[in-house]
Amino acid sequence: MKLHFPTAEIFIPDGRPEAAALSRITHLGIGAHQDDLEFMAFHGIRTCHGSDTDWFGGVTCTNGSGSSRTGAYAKYTDEQMMAVRREEQRQAAVIGRYAAIAQLDYPSKVAKDPGDSRLREDLRAILEAAQPRVVYTHNPADKHDTHVAVAVSVIQAIRDLPEAHRPAAVHGCEVWRDLDWLPDDAKVVHDVSGHENLTAALNGLFDSQIAGGKRYDLAVQGRRRANATFFESHGVDESDALAFAMDLTPLIRDDSLDVLDYVTAFIDRFRADVVSRLGKRLGK
Repeated sequence: MKLHFPTAEIFIPDGRPEAAALSRITHLGIGAHQDDLEFMAFHGIRTCHGSDTDWFGGVTCTNGSGSSRTGAYAKYTDEQMMAVRREEQRQAAVIGRYAAIAQLDYPSKVAKDPGDSRLREDLRAILEAAQPRVVYTHNPADKHDTHVAVAVSVIQAIRDLPEAHRPAAVHGCEVWRDLDWLPDDAKVVHDVSGHENLTAALNGLFDSQIAGGKRYDLAVQGRRRANATFFESHGVDESDALAFAMDLTPLIRDDSLDVLDYVTAFIDRFRADVVSRLGKRLGK
């Protein structure tokens, strides 16, 4: 596969030929940064891990040059940090038994440029080769601009595909803004309980971020635990770890749907719920 950046790579842990490795992918995660997949798409990784029929594949869109760094990584140059993060992502693919991991190596400013179609084109090529059943990406209400840009590029790339080659489901996952605010009937609920060793191995693998000043490993597990406990107020916990996603599938079933209108409709429903509950107590 010819990708736009010459430094882009497709790493295949078990050494299968590229076309065969990509075509076996059933669950595809597309994230902005190294570690996003392990934090937001663990449902797909967990589903496929050890399966004889299902395979998880990943795409990391940016190069990691803007990573925070302190401690042992404080004096690392952008180039050194990019190399470390790329290797961490390869190791995650090995531990997670991914079918393949593509690292597209885009600078964030390029990925965020709405006038630059290269990321969209690379994603379309990968999606066409893999034709996964399920795609996990960022939710468009995330507060990280690069995450939002990747989510939009994913939707656009899927819309570029023939309808017969599009995934059955697209889930917009939580990272830099959780999705507790989504109405419960609108949440895609991923049960990610169990597999504690795999969870710990993947979450703790990205040492350049954890030792560099961000305890993502603890934060992600805390969010999943909180989601499980606070999801249902009048029942006992049925899971010890839940991750939420926004259902983006309608956007790739009907190309006439406006992405902004679709997402803000959920926000309007959240506002209406708050107004209704608070208004009753205030007699309004």
